[in-house]
Amino acid sequence: MQIQWYPGHMTKARRMMEENIKLIDLVIELIDARAPLSTRNPDIDTLAKNKFRLILLNKSDMSDKAANKEWIEYFKNLNITCIEINSRNGNGVKNLDKTIREVCKEKIERDLRRGIKNRPIRCMVVGIPNVGKSTFINALAGKACTKTGNKPGVTKGKQWISIKKDLELLDTPGILWPKFEDEEIGIKLAIIGSVNDEILDISELAVNLIRLLKVKYPGIINDKYGIDENNSDYEILENYASVRNLLKAGGEFDINRASKMLVDDFRNNRIGYLTLD
Repeated sequence: MQIQWYPGHMTKARRMMEENIKLIDLVIELIDARAPLSTRNPDIDTLAKNKFRLILLNKSDMSDKAANKEWIEYFKNLNITCIEINSRNGNGVKNLDKTIREVCKEKIERDLRRGIKNRPIRCMVVGIPNVGKSTFINALAGKACTKTGNKPGVTKGKQWISIKKDLELLDTPGILWPKFEDEEIGIKLAIIGSVNDEILDISELAVNLIRLLKVKYPGIINDKYGIDENNSDYEILENYASVRNLLKAGGEFDINRASKMLVDDFRNNRIGYLTLD
């Protein structure tokens, strides 16, 4: 299943980020805890070269808790601070100010040596579409500063937000990269909702979700729906349609409705708290 989604505004957004990076002290990268590696835009490492880094494992309430800990350790081994947050309810966000200052300690001390006091820490907030950047900024600011939405591509341009006198954030649009070298990445991004659903073959996506679940969480489909996982992936989708009583006139399985419902089950944690990476 080949998935590519790189609308024109993403090229413009990348250019804008490149132009503004010289103003930035810290790059705050949000990733989706359900697919921590797949939701990392490889261009960010190039963009953020020589900048302080902070990774936020967002939507950590929707993922596998044991996997969250493993991914935090993974980034620690790369010398990047990573913490769990939940932008929607503010968990992990309230104490973030302290974490930002710890990560930027060298910059703050350098300013003091130069006699510069209270110079704002300027942060660029980056991430792929629908990872929760705007919701995170609103939670950190304690008010609605940015437009949010449960679909990719809501933020179209940059905007500066003053959190405190000495902390400023630059919100940026979610950007992907022009080509997914590994098609598995595109599939996982589509499953979690970071690719426009309108360009997807939803039944093919559902079959791929079933395949991933069988590998990552064997037995979960049987436990959740009473469906034999020894069947083929497509047969499991048909069985899911039967379990959900999703039939067309004449008794034929409504595979399209079943596919949408199964993907929605994953996105809303009805299958469980899962991590695909």
